[in-house]
Amino acid sequence: MRRGAATLGVALGLWLSACVGIEPARAQETLRAEIGRPLKAAEELIKARRYKEALAKVQDAEAVPARSAHENFVIERMRMAAASGAGDVDAAVRSFEALSGSERLPAADRLRMIESIAGAYYRERDYARAAQWSQRYLREGGGNAAMRTLLIQSQYLAGDYAAVLKELGGEIQAAERSGTAPAEDRLKLMLNAALKAGDNSAYVRAMEKLVAYYPKQEYWAELLGRLQRKPGFSDRLSLDAYRLALATGSMKSADDYMEMAQLALQAGMPAEAEQVLQKGFASGTLGKGQQAERHQRLRNLVARRLAEDRQRSAEIEREAQEAKDGNDLLRIGMDRVYRGEAAQGLQLMQQGIAKGDLKRPEDARLHLGIAYFVAGDPAKALATLKTVGGNDGTGDLARLWALYARRKG
Repeated sequence: MRRGAATLGVALGLWLSACVGIEPARAQETLRAEIGRPLKAAEELIKARRYKEALAKVQDAEAVPARSAHENFVIERMRMAAASGAGDVDAAVRSFEALSGSERLPAADRLRMIESIAGAYYRERDYARAAQWSQRYLREGGGNAAMRTLLIQSQYLAGDYAAVLKELGGEIQAAERSGTAPAEDRLKLMLNAALKAGDNSAYVRAMEKLVAYYPKQEYWAELLGRLQRKPGFSDRLSLDAYRLALATGSMKSADDYMEMAQLALQAGMPAEAEQVLQKGFASGTLGKGQQAERHQRLRNLVARRLAEDRQRSAEIEREAQEAKDGNDLLRIGMDRVYRGEAAQGLQLMQQGIAKGDLKRPEDARLHLGIAYFVAGDPAKALATLKTVGGNDGTGDLARLWALYARRKG
């Protein structure tokens, strides 16, 4: 028997053995000497951690004929103490069942016995029965919060991942309703259970809550990577995913910085491309190693494009205003936001949306929400992002941007 189980047995044994003799509520009832003597000896043996010998003394007491209900009750309590210490959980359970129907057993003692049995099964690695007894404890009104942890751990170790997700889901909802952040270890356990169960929806929910409450870079990187691998995710949204990776600090590699800058340049966003490269060079990710020359060539190209864009700024804006649709207004407005001209850029984007005939209206609202965030207005960003739908990744990205904006707001 492992040390944990032995410790449990001692604690339970000392508590139960203290009940030998006359119960305060039934002072008129006594134990006959031929029963009391072996039970007293069993008590001393339990204190000495000699549990199997204690069980033998309990059997001596049980061998006495014509026992009263009170004598049977005390015998079973002592047997439960000795059996628990000996690691004989099944014998302890039989004693508990014999005791549980008696009016002599106080409700608080009953709950403590159920709690001890659940813990003993857990220590014996019988996780399915540990879960059953933990559930029984909670169902009968037990208030020890550690028992819910024991229940969830037992379900997880027993491979009942659906039950783990159900328990954790209820626990996390309760924490959120009370205005308390769910514990990080609970969210990580939910994540692992969802992974084991092959439940991608539950996995994403858990990961989104992790980034909402504990926005670590590795959580964001995992969530964004999984989103881009999701069936149906459109390649055209790669730049928007990179934008969130850059904002959350989860973009690390030189290839990612280079890819994002090139995508921004291709999208007609040289100011954004310049900002991406500036961050890459400032962090030391770009400008060194065998690819340093390539990094610099792209930096030079972006600088030329941005200079040309600035020279033709008025002409580009006039052409966008004269266009039949608002697509160009949206694009140049967003790039102005990245140039640091937030008020003008946001106004152009709003004009573009108002003009209509947009190629992708959901993308337009997503980009307006991102632009509000870049401009330093997370409240408007959040309000705008909540209006974005789409099942090709647009809605998913808007939801993640909203999580980030809510945290910053």
